[in-house]
Amino acid sequence: MSRKFHVYGNWKLHNNVAASRALADAVVSATADSRDRVVTGMAPVFTSLAAVRETVTAHPHLKVLGQNGYPAPKGAFTGEVSFALLKDLGCDGVILGHSERRQIFHETDAFINEKVQAALATGLQVVFCVGETLEERESGRTWEIVGGQIDAVLPHVAADLRANLIVAYEPVWAIGTGRTATPAQAQEVHKL
Repeated sequence: MSRKFHVYGNWKLHNNVAASRALADAVVSATADSRDRVVTGMAPVFTSLAAVRETVTAHPHLKVLGQNGYPAPKGAFTGEVSFALLKDLGCDGVILGHSERRQIFHETDAFINEKVQAALATGLQVVFCVGETLEERESGRTWEIVGGQIDAVLPHVAADLRANLIVAYEPVWAIGTGRTATPAQAQEVHKL
């Protein structure tokens, strides 16, 4: 069996429930011919997760992911959502380590590792984002930064759970800078 491509879309803080349903319908139509070769994942806003799950239930090549989660199963964590609750909503996985979570919310590698372990233990697939900023890339620190992010998580993932972990290279330096990461540049980091 050949390996499938994975294409995931993070919808960030966009689309209400109706718009999310419409976009999910469009993804269902757009991916009909590629379902044997491509796994497509959608990460809508939290309030749209159930609606998107309902829309794509009959299409197993389409995955629904949370954009974030909290490692504690329950407690006094206002505004957070546990991985068990994401699973209960029908999520297949969750995005963790995203550059916006690292930069805006100051999530550390150690905290991201804690989240990855909790999500995997819950049975969710994890899309683990790694990447460097423009300053880090231009100063020749790509391997140090990306390698450090990977080393903070991967050695702690049990061998039997690694199949549920996707490492996604997110070239932060190509976001909003007018620069584009070439396939060769992405492949260079992939070899790490």
